[in-house]
Amino acid sequence: MSTDPPPAEGERVLLVDDSQAISRLLRARCQELAGVESEMAGSLAETRALLASGARRFFVAVVDLNLPDSREGEAIDLVRAHDIPVIVLTAHYDEAIRARMLTKEVVDYLLKSSLHEIDHVATLVRRIHRNRDVKVLVVDDSGSFRAYLVRLLELHRLQVIEAANGREALAVMQSDPGVDLVITDYNMPEMDGLALIGALRQRHPRSELAIIGLSEHGTQALSARLLKNGANDCIAKPFLVEEFYCRVIQNIEQIELVRTIRDSAVRDYLTGLYNRRHFFETGETLYAGAKRRQITLAAVMLDIDHFKRVNDTYGHLAGDRVIKQVASLLACGVRQADLLGRYGGEEFCILLTGIDQSSLAMTLERLRSTVASTPIEHEDQSLSVTISLGATLALGDSLQAMINRADACLYHAKQGGRNRFVIDDSVE
Repeated sequence: MSTDPPPAEGERVLLVDDSQAISRLLRARCQELAGVESEMAGSLAETRALLASGARRFFVAVVDLNLPDSREGEAIDLVRAHDIPVIVLTAHYDEAIRARMLTKEVVDYLLKSSLHEIDHVATLVRRIHRNRDVKVLVVDDSGSFRAYLVRLLELHRLQVIEAANGREALAVMQSDPGVDLVITDYNMPEMDGLALIGALRQRHPRSELAIIGLSEHGTQALSARLLKNGANDCIAKPFLVEEFYCRVIQNIEQIELVRTIRDSAVRDYLTGLYNRRHFFETGETLYAGAKRRQITLAAVMLDIDHFKRVNDTYGHLAGDRVIKQVASLLACGVRQADLLGRYGGEEFCILLTGIDQSSLAMTLERLRSTVASTPIEHEDQSLSVTISLGATLALGDSLQAMINRADACLYHAKQGGRNRFVIDDSVE
């Protein structure tokens, strides 16, 4: 009997298609573009069996409209019954298909006619996966229309907050600064959409907060006023659902693009951790503060054991996957006040403030054991890796001297058999 841990809830894609070639291509592109694993079903019966074994592990499904035992979209209905968002694949498009899909409340329906469309599906899968961390504030005094917008947004797995007018919206923004997108109506009591947009722009520039204004159909002058007052975009009511989703996605991704450009100066492209330059710039501040206030500071150097063997055996894509997974585990294992960066290749560096030797040892052991016990999925294989760590609490003459000392401890950990840690007191 297998002892492998079950997949994390909501981290997998369900691929339903009777073409093995299409499913394999989709699985590869979802892995490469979205960084997520997939499970495949070739029929309605196989889909039912996968869902029965645990539907909650799927955050989205890509479902072929026509299957040998599902000619009328029964597979779509089955997946939607488990509250899983569905992206529909179809071999051809017409208005009748469009009308049917809209009644089923699917994320989107796409042709499977080319590699471009397959990439579009994988990109949409990535969007749904990321949406769980995106907050949208919906502002409208009509409870029924607000509920309609909330339903549309939640279908894409966005976090949605509601406000009935501009004043409520400002209060929400004051208490929850993590909102990425505001969708606001114009006609509202107490404070209308124009006034709300103006107030929001005093605190949040267009590059940090996206705002979509809603206006009645045929009021082009109002649309222009909303845009001039600070809205990123404007949608006339009533709108097509497809247009609404396209505009929401485009505005969210525009904000994310700006953040990515800013982060690229300080973040490592592969792991999302701080890069070496930013690590040293911020680390020098932490080091100077520790020296000045005489508080403890620990420097940790670590790397992945036998990483070259991973690359040689499984390929560089697997190596990248291992580095990303280890980086993610490290990020979850340190405090928010700690500084974690990718030092280069398979090496990482951590600075921990206000920590004694006993707590440092517990932290290092927790990181080591977490990495060692966590399988890393790559394609159809499950990989296991370990890390070695070296650390020091001696401030020395400079931050570089601390890191060099931690690196010497890392060397001793490697010499001692790997998959272990060494703190400098045990070396001397």
